[in-house]
Amino acid sequence: MSESTAKNLRWWILFTVIIGTFLGRLDQTIVNLALPKIINDYGITVAAGGWIATAYILANAIFVPIWGKLGDTIGRKKVYILGFGIFIVGSVLAGFAWNLPSMIVFRVIQAIAGSADYPTAMAILAVTFKEGKERAQALGIWSSSFAAASVFGPLLGGPLIDNFGWRSVFLINLPIGIVGTLMALRFINESKSEIKTKFFDWWGAITLGVSLSALVLVLDKGADWGWLSLTSTLLYTAIVGFMYIFIQIEKRVPEPIVDLKFFKIPAFVNTLGNNFIVFMGMMGGIFLIPIFAQVFLGYDAQQSGYLFMPMAAAFMLAAPLGGKLFGRVEARYVIFASTFVAAIGIFFFSFLDPKSGPWAIMIPLFIMAFGMGFGMAQRTNVIASVVDPHEIGIASSVLALIRNISGAFGIALFATILNLRTERNILHINSLSTLTSHNPIDIQKYTSLVILKSQVNAYDYVFILASILVAVGAFAILWLKVKERTGVTVHVE
Repeated sequence: MSESTAKNLRWWILFTVIIGTFLGRLDQTIVNLALPKIINDYGITVAAGGWIATAYILANAIFVPIWGKLGDTIGRKKVYILGFGIFIVGSVLAGFAWNLPSMIVFRVIQAIAGSADYPTAMAILAVTFKEGKERAQALGIWSSSFAAASVFGPLLGGPLIDNFGWRSVFLINLPIGIVGTLMALRFINESKSEIKTKFFDWWGAITLGVSLSALVLVLDKGADWGWLSLTSTLLYTAIVGFMYIFIQIEKRVPEPIVDLKFFKIPAFVNTLGNNFIVFMGMMGGIFLIPIFAQVFLGYDAQQSGYLFMPMAAAFMLAAPLGGKLFGRVEARYVIFASTFVAAIGIFFFSFLDPKSGPWAIMIPLFIMAFGMGFGMAQRTNVIASVVDPHEIGIASSVLALIRNISGAFGIALFATILNLRTERNILHINSLSTLTSHNPIDIQKYTSLVILKSQVNAYDYVFILASILVAVGAFAILWLKVKERTGVTVHVE
């Protein structure tokens, strides 16, 4: 194979994994849009319908490390295609789900399959693009598909649901999935470690799965149950207990599902910490924007979706640009600038009020996404650079896990802070205000104004807090020092 042909093939491989990543993330956003119709069709409560999303998040978090290990063990192409195929089957089944239990089962199947994408796709790109600068560019372009999916979900989902019903958001995955599978069969080369696996860490996988399930569940439902309720307390106990057992198992087994030696690599830990803080701030902030737009600015769901279009454009523009900085600027400086710009974007949300226009949301989203975007490739590339090539799948699954958990943690944290701050503001503003009228209409207006000001001030407080948190993450990354590992062979067929 000529050098030019091999180079063209590499970019076809990139395009192939982008289709898989885009489809998986698109499904998450588009299904959330369909939830009201599903709830109405099944005649269930909103709380019950919420389990459709919760079940997906739980299953996805549990199986990410398992797929990462399997990809390094039996072959990344095999695992990628297997995951893609099961995802298509799960999508079709979900499209024909007849009640809530069947929908939850089929969504779990989708989530299990979808969790194979991130660790295997990143590992495939890491072994396909071996040269550092080219690899960083490829990872940057691939990363932009995450933002694209988050925006195109609402834009595509609205017309699909309105014209063809909610089942179409699942069935649309079939033709796209078939194309993606055929491309994977044609273009992706098989790769796996030369180190032969003789043992699979099932007990490690089970204990990690239980701990992660408890963590995601309490983050998702803790606000409804009460953070100090008996159910939440039992879940905290399960998180700590099973995580302790998991760590003890990983110290002893010959081939752990998560190699704890990763956490002895300062660059690995520092980059994971930056990812956790950045994604916590970003996801926590983004979660609140549509709520603010609909509650205080009077936008409907589709109009709220349009507000995120500049965000997708910024991310898709910045991610490849950040990849091109590889080798020219140290990774820590790129990640610092990226994170700090994202913090500035989040800070600008603190100026929102009920009189704000759409640009007051779109411009900060653009700034935040641009900041996130041009550092995304560097964040991902550091992880791929500091671990042995035969463990890239496992390392990338840890990165995916951190990003998923940080998003759930950010949403839970900021939603809780928002509620507590609103209650505090109501008491504070009310203590400083005086109403002399006893007219019921005046009392109602007074109460509404106090609540409105309390809520708006609470949003401002949360956005300022999120921006400070992300800025701290920016400065922390300046201690990052990357030393690439060499000398381990990866078998490519």
